[in-house]
Amino acid sequence: MEKKKKILFTINTLGGAGAENALLGLMERLTDTYDLYLYVLLGQGELIDRVPKGVKVLNSRFSPCDVWRHKGRLFLNTLRLSLSRGSFFALLPYTVSNFLDMAKSGRVQTDKLMWRTAARGAERFSERFDLAVAFIEGGAAYYTADYVNADKKAAFIHIDYGKAGYTRKLDGDCYGKFDRIFAVSHEVRGAFLKEYPGLEPKTFTLHNITDTSAIKERANEPGGFSDGYSGIRILTVGRLTEQKAYDKAIEAMAILKRKGIKARWYVLGEGDMRKRLLRLIEERELKRDFILCGRTENPFPYYRQTDLYIHATAYEGKSVAVREAMTLGCAVILSDTSGNREQIQDGEDGLLCELTPESIAEKAEYLINHPEERERLGRAAALSAEKAGEDEQRGISLLTELLK
Repeated sequence: MEKKKKILFTINTLGGAGAENALLGLMERLTDTYDLYLYVLLGQGELIDRVPKGVKVLNSRFSPCDVWRHKGRLFLNTLRLSLSRGSFFALLPYTVSNFLDMAKSGRVQTDKLMWRTAARGAERFSERFDLAVAFIEGGAAYYTADYVNADKKAAFIHIDYGKAGYTRKLDGDCYGKFDRIFAVSHEVRGAFLKEYPGLEPKTFTLHNITDTSAIKERANEPGGFSDGYSGIRILTVGRLTEQKAYDKAIEAMAILKRKGIKARWYVLGEGDMRKRLLRLIEERELKRDFILCGRTENPFPYYRQTDLYIHATAYEGKSVAVREAMTLGCAVILSDTSGNREQIQDGEDGLLCELTPESIAEKAEYLINHPEERERLGRAAALSAEKAGEDEQRGISLLTELLK
């Protein structure tokens, strides 16, 4: 019997965000054909129990703690790696130079400054892999490019590179060391190539992988809304970060309430903006109308029970949450921003809105008041999600071609 090829996947954390779920979906597709290995750079994440059977986790120490609820532990893990092997001091000129660049731009991102030191201090493995895949930007990409032994290397890009704050200087031009680069949408690819135009020949689009069968199965498990509310339910799933523009969603809900529209908006997710958002919710007198539910291990019953899914964000790569909502037949409203506009055909399987409270509220009001249109868009969304699965399989072949 021919020996299976060995693939190593690296990722920064294994928390419950879109990239992590997409990685689990991809490994599930490959686990029968290849010997799969996983290294989680910061050694933390609540999704560790969902790693497919047969995948070997290489971390010598791992904490299953929730990434967002235990950010202190995450910081300590990052600090420990950054001090290992004298990485912080060895890379001090790099850190200071990039800090000054960030300060000039008015946007200092401490996590991005620490990715390279954390990568340098992470565990090393003597084993050689047939393919190593950095499944996310930052630390995983730096680690895979510089410290992994592999015949071929690939990297995934999930975000609008420039808007997220990455630069070639910050990366140390690491992407030139990869044989193939996969962007999760055409717009993400375009944004990446603005920084790396010379890498166009080896940069491809491979959409996020979702396990539609598992989504449908888990949607029928116990769970979901438990507040007894009988009106229209609006749902958003995503981390509580500035990128997700929840402040505009809250203002949109305030507009709907002033108009006397009976609806309740729920958010599944956790993040560092929780306190700020709770203050805004209280200021707008929306404590019963806009509810931050926190993160849940199984969000799919919520999708199945919701009337309308809204994803009005500042930018995206290609949202896994939107794909999940469409798979379960939700009518969706997305902001007309990078990453989102590739998910739907406006008016055919969803609606696009401007990223303003007024536009979000206008589209929501229309679908709330037109249940037949809401149902039509939900059916069309489910069909579109099914067709997207065929494109995913073609994309996976671009990755596995590297093993030939």
